[in-house]
Order: sequence, then C-alpha cells, then structure tokens
Amino acid sequence: MHSALQRALYYQPDCGLSGDMHLAALIDLGVPQDWLRRELARLPIAAEFTLTVNPAHKMGIHGTRAQVSTTDQHDHRHHASIVKMIEQAGYAAGVQRRALDIFQRIAVAEAKIHDIPVERVHFHEVGAVDSIVDIVAAALCLEHLQPEIVICNPVELGAGFVDCAHGRFPVPAPATQELLVNVPCTYGGVQGEATTPTGAAILAASVDEFAPTRVFRPERIGYGIGHKDFEKPNVLRVAIGQYATAPDIPDHADNAFQHYKIEANIDDMSPEAYEPLMQTLFEHGAVDVYTIPITMKKSRPAQCLVAICGAGDKDRVADALLNHSSTIGLRMLPFAKRVLPREQRIIATTMGDVGVKVVIQPDGRTRWKPEHEGVMAIARAQGLDYPTTRRQIEHEIALELSGERST
Repeated sequence: MHSALQRALYYQPDCGLSGDMHLAALIDLGVPQDWLRRELARLPIAAEFTLTVNPAHKMGIHGTRAQVSTTDQHDHRHHASIVKMIEQAGYAAGVQRRALDIFQRIAVAEAKIHDIPVERVHFHEVGAVDSIVDIVAAALCLEHLQPEIVICNPVELGAGFVDCAHGRFPVPAPATQELLVNVPCTYGGVQGEATTPTGAAILAASVDEFAPTRVFRPERIGYGIGHKDFEKPNVLRVAIGQYATAPDIPDHADNAFQHYKIEANIDDMSPEAYEPLMQTLFEHGAVDVYTIPITMKKSRPAQCLVAICGAGDKDRVADALLNHSSTIGLRMLPFAKRVLPREQRIIATTMGDVGVKVVIQPDGRTRWKPEHEGVMAIARAQGLDYPTTRRQIEHEIALELSGERST
C-alpha cells in the first residue's frame, strides 16, 4: 500500500477568479509570454486584440496583471462560430479539446438557464474577443504546464449584484452558479462579483479534485492580480507541485494494515457533548480521536473532529459519528501508516512498577517513555505531585535501560 505523487496544479481562488486573473496567474507561475503570444496570434481574430502583461501589486501582494484590450464590440457570437474559430487556428489536439470543452460547458449552462437547445445558444459576455482570448489562453497554459492532476480550494463567488446582458442579477451570475453545480463554493467573502462565468467555466472544465485534503508540496507559486478592489487582496494564487494521491490498497491486503481517517466539521454542538462522543467512537473501534479548531465561512468557529480506525471498523465508527453528533456528513479518507517497532516493558523503580514503551528508530537507536497512567497512579498512591514523580521515574528508567543501575 502506498501513496503516489502526481505533478499538480493547485488553484486557490479565495477571492474568486476571472479570465484575466487566471491568465495572469499562470504567466506569473512560469508560462512563457513570448510563446503564449505566438500561439494566440494563430486565432482568426488576432488583429482585433492586444494582450498587455505587467507586474502589479494588490494590498502588498506582488504578482502579474494581464489585460486583453479590444475595440471590437461584437459580443453576441454563436457557439458554432466560436468552435469554427478555434478549429481554424490549428492548435494541438490537447489545446483544441480544452478550449472547446470550456465553451461547450458554457453553452450547456446557458441552454439550461434559457430553456433552449444548445445549438441555439448565443454567447454574450463570453462571446466578446477578450473572453475568447482568456479561454483559449487558459487551454494553452494548461497544456504547456501539463499537470497530471488539477486541484482547487472552494471558490469564492462574492456578494451583491452584477449587471449582465440579461439584466441585473444577484451575485453570482446565473451562468456562474450553473457552471459550478456540485463544486464547493463560498459566498459573501467580498462585496461584488468575485468569480465570472469565464473563470467558473475554466475551473469546471479543468479541475479534477475540489477541496483537496491530502498533502501538497508546492514548488512554484504564481499570483494573478485582479483589476477590482475588494476588502481583501483581489488575487488568484496558483501553485505547481507534488500532490499525494489516495493510497493504493490491494483487495487482498490484510485489514490490519489498512487505515482510515474519518472527519467532520462541526459548528453547532455543545462543547460538553464532545467527551461522550469521543468515548463512543473509541467503543466502536476508533484507535484515536481528536479535534482541531477551525474557522468556517462567515468566520464561524468550529471543530474538525477526527477519528482514526482500521478499515474493518470504518463503517461502525462512521455510523457512530453520524448517530451521536450533530453533523450531517463526514469524510472517509484511506491512508498509509508507518509504525516504528516497539515493545511494552514493565520496569521496577523505587517508587513502584511502571509500564514503559520502548521504540526502535530506523537508525537503530531506541527511545522510550513511561506510560502516563502508571506515573499518575504512583503519584496519587504516594501523595506526590506529578512532575516530581515523573522526573524521578524517568531518571531510574534511564539508568535501567542504559545498564548503569547497580544491582
């Protein structure tokens, strides 16, 4: 059983994203500008736009700002005409597939919103030259980076109202929300439209895993600076690095070597309820239970309750968590576990016998510690304070294990 590492592109849209922020972030991450400009020049509309890329700051964050300028006012292109435009550019198969997939998702969303067939969809804002360039550039950049997996944090959508071709709507715009169905989103983090339909479509077509929970090791970071000013930095952060995928667990593997982490975010349960809940989880097979203080959306304080168990007990522990807490959902994450060789010994001290756990490190050295319950029992029995008792016991254990104690 092992976890593989994959080259990952990691989106962190804590302040949302738009097409130009996405383009800027990937350029800041390392996509070559000269190459990108040459590729964009292959579009039939190349004479109608200018791409400007400059260093920029937003509330102390340094990054890159990108802007596609155009005098073209044609923003009602038919889906079929955009498909033809991309096909005429003669891009590599991967680039063409990505770009067409993004526009297809927008077309499907618009068709559902307006209750019309996909072939009748006319793009408004995303049919303008700047949006076309942003989407094609996204496909080019992703193909250049060649991530094996794309992961993304929950997407901030914003609050307030947005003016679009169909009128004034509450944020998010209808197409944005439709494109992000089943995607974890946050709302109200900023006042205004944080994520545009173009940004939503790029994520919907590109991300393999939202709200990632496993280990990511960043290698390079990029910052795309937005044009709007919000209460917090309007910045899209992206990273390229190594992501640990779920461990491979052979079907024939012994359950003793399979482990699960079962966790739930809880923000509506009395603190007194945690102790009996944790005891119940232990009774149903958990080998460890702990809580982590977290802050959820709208700055609500909460606890992430985590139970560790073997694969054979995961359903019992999960059922107990759902039956004995206020949560309505949980995560079940398989993981690999490496445990050092150990032995449990009973060592006689002048204060009494105490259990000692002795561990052998990979380099052959040993380390040890006395069992807390045994030290506490001796302290109570002899009417001593715990720190003094533990220091004396540890001193005698060290002599015993080093062979220096006289007989």
